[in-house]
Amino acid sequence: MRFSASDTLRSVVLASLVTTSACGLMPGRGLEPASPTAASASPSVAGTLTDANITAIVLAANNADILYGTLAAAKSPNAEVRKFAETTVRDHRAVNQAAIDLASRLRLTPEDNSASLDLRDNAEDKRGQLRELEGRAFDSGYLENEIVYHTKLLATIDGALVPSARNADLKALLVSVRPAVAAHLDHARMLQASLK
Repeated sequence: MRFSASDTLRSVVLASLVTTSACGLMPGRGLEPASPTAASASPSVAGTLTDANITAIVLAANNADILYGTLAAAKSPNAEVRKFAETTVRDHRAVNQAAIDLASRLRLTPEDNSASLDLRDNAEDKRGQLRELEGRAFDSGYLENEIVYHTKLLATIDGALVPSARNADLKALLVSVRPAVAAHLDHARMLQASLK
């Protein structure tokens, strides 16, 4: 599957914002890597995923960060944080559409698994926690969540999702979104530093 430059950028941005730590990339949750290095991933996830599982994880991860970004766009008092959140929502929606289009073309039905279900459930929990925060505390909590999530997401992409993907087009989609995930991480770190 070929993507245009704008599709690739949107995919990368969306994947990077897939979710934050509350998306299930936390200790004891389905996608947490065994260590923070990109080369390692949870043995319970890496090597056991099917392409249908990976597609479900991608969709769940993007949906989780869409929840966070939508909340931040509406609630943050900081114009730069709102702009970041709006970008992440747009990008995650684009990645989801690319994943849905690819799955349709491949006649692949996303198959939920413990990782995708944890992502969904944890996103709701984290969103509830963020809703309780106001002002600067909200911005700080939202950005910290984005930083932790993106760090772990990069490790999961490298250590579990890409190595487990069997279909070349699915693997290409995952690889194409990685730079956006890294860019979102860098942007979240920059915004967090500006709050201090």
